[in-house]
Amino acid sequence: MNLSDEERNALVEYRIERAYATWDETRKIISQRLWYAAANRMYYTCYYLTSALLISHGINANSHTGVIRMLGMHFISKGLLSHDMGHFYSRLFEMRQTGDYDDWITLDINDIVPLSEQIEDYFNAVIPMIKRTSNNTNVF
Repeated sequence: MNLSDEERNALVEYRIERAYATWDETRKIISQRLWYAAANRMYYTCYYLTSALLISHGINANSHTGVIRMLGMHFISKGLLSHDMGHFYSRLFEMRQTGDYDDWITLDINDIVPLSEQIEDYFNAVIPMIKRTSNNTNVF
């Protein structure tokens, strides 16, 4: 994806806004005990945030599994983001896939709430890495 600095900054800012909006939506869904929808929206909260991180560093990923791969290659393996955060993101992806596409799968409060409690930690780990990117001084 060939973007100017201005376009990249705008896209990063948009993805961050989507992450926060989706997280707000997710909390409402959790309060309504809609576990499958919550799994989907928790994943997308972190997907938008992770894609903003990748874009801010000029890293292109063409699929959801590509985002996981690029996160691992450029941030987890280099120690910029903890292995626990990488496992957390992968777990959200797996849960979203399972909840959306697999039959005979049950998601409940015990699956969702522990992961939802880690979302803020993910924001707190990723946002500073986006802010430190030299091309994104105008983000926020």
